[in-house]
Amino acid sequence: MADLLSRLAEIPIRIEAPAPSSEPAAAGGLGGSAVAAVLAELASLLDRLVETRRPAAIDLRSLPMSPEDRSLLEQVLGEGEVRATIQTDGRSILRETRMSGVWWVEHRNAQGELMAELLEVAEVPAILASASEEIASAACALREHLRLDASAGARRDR
Repeated sequence: MADLLSRLAEIPIRIEAPAPSSEPAAAGGLGGSAVAAVLAELASLLDRLVETRRPAAIDLRSLPMSPEDRSLLEQVLGEGEVRATIQTDGRSILRETRMSGVWWVEHRNAQGELMAELLEVAEVPAILASASEEIASAACALREHLRLDASAGARRDR
């Protein structure tokens, strides 16, 4: 997760001023323009993902969004078919949105406090991919299991 969080500075985020409106923006937010800005950025990031296969993320906690903005964003993106929960020092919940390639990701600490909330644009979020070292270790563990199992079977056959 530290690697993911250290890359947040590389994520291009544009916040545009709200369009003139007769209705005041919700307290603490930018009104519907915050959601429109996030959606426009997601569309650009999805285009880039298709062209370059390079994933990206938007840090939702860094954006001036009101609860109403957030609710609207959740409504527009909707719920997809995939949901994954990872339990390490804390809990991470990854939800595919209705928009293919857009994942709503929450990382919480051991006390349940929200530490990071991201919209990841990726075929599959990086945190779900197994590390090469872990894959190699798994192969060794399976070979060791087979070796021990074969040895035990040979002793039983005597």
